[in-house]
Amino acid sequence: MKNKIRLERSRFLLTQILPAVALTLLVGFGVLGLLLWSSHTTDHASRDRQSRLVELVVSKLREAAAHDQESVTVWDDAVEQVRLNDTDWIDINLGAWMGDYFGFDGAYVLGPRDQPIYAYTNGGRASPEAFEAIAPEVVPLVDALRSKMRAGDVSQVNEMVLSPGVADIAVIRNRPAIVTVKPIVSDTGNIEQIPGEEYVHVLVRFVDGSLVEELQTDYMFEDLYFSWVAANERGLSSQPLKSDGGATIGYFVWHPYQPGYVIISKVVPVLTAVIVLALILVVTFLALNRKRAKRLAASEERIRYLALHDSLTGLPNRTSFNDRVDEALAEAGNSGISLLYLDLDRFKQVNDTLGHSAGDALIYEFGRRLAALVGEDDIVARFGGDEFALMLRNYADCDEMEGICQAIIDEARRPFDIGGNKVFVGVSVGASVAQVDGMDRTELLRKADVALYYSKTTGRGRYSFFSQAMDQALKLRQHTETDLRKALSEEGQLLVYYQPILSSESHKTIGYEALLRWRHPENGWISPELFIPIAEDTGLISQIGTLVMREACIAAAAWSEMTVAVNVSAVELGDPDYAARVRSILEDTGLEARRLELEITESAATDENSIAGDNLRSLRNMGVRIAIDDFGTGFSSLGRLHSLNVDRIKIDKSFVQGLGPRSDDEAIIRAIVDLAHAKGLKTTAEGVETKAQEERLARIGCDDLQGFLYSVAIPLWEVNRSLVFGAKEQDLSSQTS
Repeated sequence: MKNKIRLERSRFLLTQILPAVALTLLVGFGVLGLLLWSSHTTDHASRDRQSRLVELVVSKLREAAAHDQESVTVWDDAVEQVRLNDTDWIDINLGAWMGDYFGFDGAYVLGPRDQPIYAYTNGGRASPEAFEAIAPEVVPLVDALRSKMRAGDVSQVNEMVLSPGVADIAVIRNRPAIVTVKPIVSDTGNIEQIPGEEYVHVLVRFVDGSLVEELQTDYMFEDLYFSWVAANERGLSSQPLKSDGGATIGYFVWHPYQPGYVIISKVVPVLTAVIVLALILVVTFLALNRKRAKRLAASEERIRYLALHDSLTGLPNRTSFNDRVDEALAEAGNSGISLLYLDLDRFKQVNDTLGHSAGDALIYEFGRRLAALVGEDDIVARFGGDEFALMLRNYADCDEMEGICQAIIDEARRPFDIGGNKVFVGVSVGASVAQVDGMDRTELLRKADVALYYSKTTGRGRYSFFSQAMDQALKLRQHTETDLRKALSEEGQLLVYYQPILSSESHKTIGYEALLRWRHPENGWISPELFIPIAEDTGLISQIGTLVMREACIAAAAWSEMTVAVNVSAVELGDPDYAARVRSILEDTGLEARRLELEITESAATDENSIAGDNLRSLRNMGVRIAIDDFGTGFSSLGRLHSLNVDRIKIDKSFVQGLGPRSDDEAIIRAIVDLAHAKGLKTTAEGVETKAQEERLARIGCDDLQGFLYSVAIPLWEVNRSLVFGAKEQDLSSQTS
């Protein structure tokens, strides 16, 4: 009987199980071989594309360098100043400006006979004789340019290129560099110049310095660097850097992006799992009767597991976490137990941009990273959404707690590779400590949540330990929110004040900025810096903004030709109905759209592909004017003035207050004003407090001024009284004359 059972088992194994297993493995390895071949082909194509991209980028950099150079060489002022040999003017406009603003490493000006009259190198002005160090490489380019000018060669000139030029890649002071040479010519044609005898402007940009870092950042070349010889190491790509004469100057070397390798590294584990699963299914199907009891037991175990674990990450869920924390607190004794509450920053943006599947992948990967950070006795749980909780044991030492919190934040900052996309998020952490903040799990979690809220409201991407001050701050915020809702329903608390804006030329008031004030019946005046963020978080900002807009428009409709400026929150601009609401207010109050100016942040002005961008376009089509408030702070850039579709730039008061004999703020303000005027924009300087500031701003050319020198923000009745008094004075002056 036993021999028969053994024989049946052997026959079953040889005739059914082994052939099925062999066939499954054959198919699996065939698919794996196909994937490896396609991965190799994809990686080869990717390397070729990156090489072509390097070649294209270098070509574009040469064109961009010449284009940047023309911003100062095609200019009547430049022709006149180099003829006068005004080296200070030349240093500011043809030297330091090209270095500081455009990032060039060297700038030189040559006279009609190629004699050097100015040199800028190593980040500062140098003796003109410094040109001699680069003359052997540059003089042939200058000669070629003069030949073009004498021959009247304008083949390069078009709508984008304003003057002939010569550019090449050469070795300058033992470093590879882009060298571009342009004549200094008149932009109006009103200055007579002898062809071939123009002053010449030479720019040098080394390609092995900051430029390599820019290329690596902008085009995501991994470990990009310059080398005099081609890379011969396995896994590196190199692209020759050649001059116009065909000579190889050197090579750009980098680690090529290998999408095939990335994909195969993710697919192979999955494919292996599929093969293993297929084998298991085959064996399970063939041996169903034998495994039924085991399958039933495994099924019951799985149900218990799912009841206590998150289905996406496999981590304990809230129920399991609470039970295990209660057990740990009950047996804690003197051992330190801490609870951490975590919330991912910018997770919603990932879901909205890449979809929920990408969000799930991000949650899974973050959970995996968390589990790798903590010890075996610690617990990592997912509470739902992008919320996680940790129970840490034996972290009584404050430094150790801070270390693990910082490690979690650092781990979240590392980019996540989700579906071939580099995703950047962050995490905010709140912590509470048992025996310090209590021994009740519910209270400890509440305090960790309060600390988490503090981390998120004070900048995100940080950790905080619970303190009573946080609890009080949260209660204060809740009270402020309640009082703000009450203030909106009652008259006399939320008031609109007005600060005058004066013309720097006539010193007459041309308009007012509407500013919200809150006079609390018990606490007195409350700063907008305190309650506006709360209004934005709670959704009250739309109601407040409508109140201010309507009162400001009603007031301005009674003024003669003067404008009114109203600040607009980014939250309001994100409302699809915002532009329509402004149109309705203008129609109701009778205020002309051109007399309303909305002050927005620079980020809102540049976000054209969003609801805010649609609202701004609709408002400008109505005739409403748009101003950028506090320009010069945050992510402001002078270069972005060229792309901003607005009417006015408001220069931040920090620059105005910094005006002084040794300050760079005057140069910055002048640059902002000059570029704004070139773009056709008006400028307003905020925070003017002294006559000296007023006089300097007027000399610079700032159009309008605003600040305590003229008036603090005043209520409407004072505005109207001053307007009536001013009108009477004007009538009296007319009668006297």
